[in-house]
Amino acid sequence: MGAKCAAATLTAMKDVGIVGMPYSGKSTLFTALTRSGAAGGRSNQAVVDVPDARLQVLAGQEASKKVVAAKVRFVDVPGGLTAQGIAEFRQTDALCMVVRAFGPDADPVGELVSLEAELVLADLASIESGLEKARKKAKGKGDAKAEVDVLERAHALVDAEKPLRDGDFDADDRKILRGYGPLTLKPWIVVVNVEEGGDLPSGLPEDAVAVSAALEAEVAGMEPDEAAELLAGFGVQEPGLDRVIAACYRALDLITFLTTGEDETRAWEVRRGAKAPEAAGAIHSDLERGFIRAEVVGYDDLVAAGKWDNAKAKGVLRVEGKDYVVKEGDVLNIRFAV
Repeated sequence: MGAKCAAATLTAMKDVGIVGMPYSGKSTLFTALTRSGAAGGRSNQAVVDVPDARLQVLAGQEASKKVVAAKVRFVDVPGGLTAQGIAEFRQTDALCMVVRAFGPDADPVGELVSLEAELVLADLASIESGLEKARKKAKGKGDAKAEVDVLERAHALVDAEKPLRDGDFDADDRKILRGYGPLTLKPWIVVVNVEEGGDLPSGLPEDAVAVSAALEAEVAGMEPDEAAELLAGFGVQEPGLDRVIAACYRALDLITFLTTGEDETRAWEVRRGAKAPEAAGAIHSDLERGFIRAEVVGYDDLVAAGKWDNAKAKGVLRVEGKDYVVKEGDVLNIRFAV
């Protein structure tokens, strides 16, 4: 049995929390990125498509009835780093750290330092509480000692005002820490809210993304061509959403693979380094459980061939087994049996 475009279970999309100090423009950025306003409730959340021009190309080749992009959910909490906000952000996969670089009093470098300090303090409170409970458990259970060891090392870091990502934690250690939703262990994407047409200020991380939230919000309701023309007038060649999502993928170490066929052309996210069965599992758990092999062709090779069947005929399609590491832009057809 094969599956180029199986009817999929809903795979877990990544959640990115938008964090910022007051007046940083984080809520304006949320509106601009998601094309949505505040929805009320505990947090504002919006799911957006991951931009990928390859989908329409493949859909045209295979005459697909449906096109489905990968998704990212952005989360903005009213009030920011309150107790409610901290609790919401602990549930996210990554944090988008927004700092202000417009106005005469702007200090984006100092703001980023302050923002990190707030998150370190939040982790300190969480780890101190967890450590106290873990020590009590360890008196009666030997297997709780490993948790105590990890939490003690984590506590030493945040107590010294250092983020947890500076620590030497292996996969097992991180599994323990994730139970506490540590904010400073999550991947961070620094987004610098600049003036219209402004450049990235010096002193910030090299991979920081400069976005004018006000400008992006202004073009949010425009037609794509009109929006692109206005952005280009300010020297912006790529929409902020595209650049922020690309930065999120880099921070989360994700790649995109594709499936295509008459029914559907679709993009899927998977961690970099994932093997073919894990990618199959992103489509449907049955495909991972019953994985036999994957038919694989690179996107560029498939486009050059013109159609899936042509790729087979030209010999550019490969058959790969369970140890194959999926690459960015691979187009997969999973063979499985359950």
